[in-house]
Amino acid sequence: MIPFEYHRASSAQDAVTVLAERPDAVLLGGGTNLVDHMKLGVVAPSLLVDVSRLPLTDITEDPDGGLRIGAAVRNSDLAADPVVRARYPALSRALLAGASGQLRNLATTAGNLLQRTRCVYFQDVSTPCNKRDPGSGCSAIGGYVRYHAILGASPQCVATHPSDMAVALSMLDAHVVLQDHEGEKRIALADLYRLPGDRPELDTVLTHGQLIIAVEIPAPPPGARSNYRKVRDRASYAFALVSVAAELVREPGSDEISSARIAFGGVAHKPWRAHEAEGVLRGSPATEDAFARAARAELAHANPLAGNEFKVELAQRTLVATLRSLTEQASR
Repeated sequence: MIPFEYHRASSAQDAVTVLAERPDAVLLGGGTNLVDHMKLGVVAPSLLVDVSRLPLTDITEDPDGGLRIGAAVRNSDLAADPVVRARYPALSRALLAGASGQLRNLATTAGNLLQRTRCVYFQDVSTPCNKRDPGSGCSAIGGYVRYHAILGASPQCVATHPSDMAVALSMLDAHVVLQDHEGEKRIALADLYRLPGDRPELDTVLTHGQLIIAVEIPAPPPGARSNYRKVRDRASYAFALVSVAAELVREPGSDEISSARIAFGGVAHKPWRAHEAEGVLRGSPATEDAFARAARAELAHANPLAGNEFKVELAQRTLVATLRSLTEQASR
């Protein structure tokens, strides 16, 4: 391990002040991603700013029925929260689908959102990687791409975002609350992430000196039903080949879909909000044919690599299966 300095932040303001003063500093939450990368030599920060003990561990309801989740809430606590389980089952199931029980007991809300790709070439410092070393090349192109992107990739990077929780939160129209030297600000979680383009080393729009202090989720619409489905190579402790977070609302006494929210995981550099599929579903009957049309519309512009073409059909089938399960729930 390369030597580094350690600073335990006494407050959120202390953390952002230290960050602003030290461009070589990084934030330490649960450490389940950062420490791995330090051991692998992927990153070598000179200063760790520990924010894990800040008072950001509350889950609180707002007057409108939404939820505010502190940045330091552990994944296991969030998944087990009664309000989350009752109102946002897709979020609870996404959390439980991620990592292992031991890691969920350490991993934090903000840390989960900011985890970096699990691309095997990014984590192998002996191979070129534009995300790790800009301009060096992308070893995944022409290499092992089973877990790589089919949407929104670029010639510079074809990696995917690994978070299950981020997919559910994107579908739920969540916002992240940031703090920096100017105070607090809110941005849509969907706007937090960026596609690789020609700057794949930048995962998010955050600037150095900004700290996520909370995530806010609006109240679900009346009659909403949501679910999260993850397809992976083994039953646990595996990243998604494809995942889907979906929510449907049907008109009372009708089979017509009045509202649909969908996000994919495992297919892009960020959680992929399926706006085209949502547009097809709104006003359509909740039928297998409508689900299939929505899936085809969203994946029509997929650009798979040689070796992961199967993910296009897999994504379509996973979406249809997830929507079918929601309509079956509603008919019980």
